[in-house]
Amino acid sequence: MGLWEARVVPHIVDRTCGLPQLEPLRAKACDGLRGQVVEIGFGSGSNIGLYPPEVTEIIAVEPSDVAWQLSAARRSRSPVPVSRVGLDGAHLPLADASVDTALVTFSLCTIPDVAGALGELRRVLRPGGTIGFAEHGLSPDAGVARWQHRLDGLQQRLFGGCHLTRDIPKLLADQGLQVELLQQDYLPGPAASKPWGYVSVGRASA
Repeated sequence: MGLWEARVVPHIVDRTCGLPQLEPLRAKACDGLRGQVVEIGFGSGSNIGLYPPEVTEIIAVEPSDVAWQLSAARRSRSPVPVSRVGLDGAHLPLADASVDTALVTFSLCTIPDVAGALGELRRVLRPGGTIGFAEHGLSPDAGVARWQHRLDGLQQRLFGGCHLTRDIPKLLADQGLQVELLQQDYLPGPAASKPWGYVSVGRASA
């Protein structure tokens, strides 16, 4: 990992993924969380303050030490305990069927082994457990999708492996996860922002 990806990208992600207009999407992803929650791609803690009162603990998986440091102030204000238990979503140091619910927001785009990470979430969830998600990804509009494929390589190089072309509902379904709730739309903004702004928000069950 180079200096840009290790030191600069976490600050960029903190600013862009922490924008106020994304908070309602994060809140929808958090709806239904309860008990002990594993959050993959914890980042700088932008979801803190949005967890429902039924949540008792957050088990954070975050590969970036810089992002974890950026989350310190938010963690200090968290109404529930937050602990960092791993660096890699595809290899969770948790027992089978050991957590109640899971959360992933604006992170499936960057996880190298995204199928492995979703498979791990399915493994560690207790029966009846659900995954809340809010992610940007592949647009169903052919013109926008063409631009996403054209820009995908550059996007990955500049933004820590972030993909524009991942089909979020399909990724979930491919790992045997049942999408129960799904809302998809573009974020507000000019037409030129559409390759980055097609968002899927919802809940899936194991």
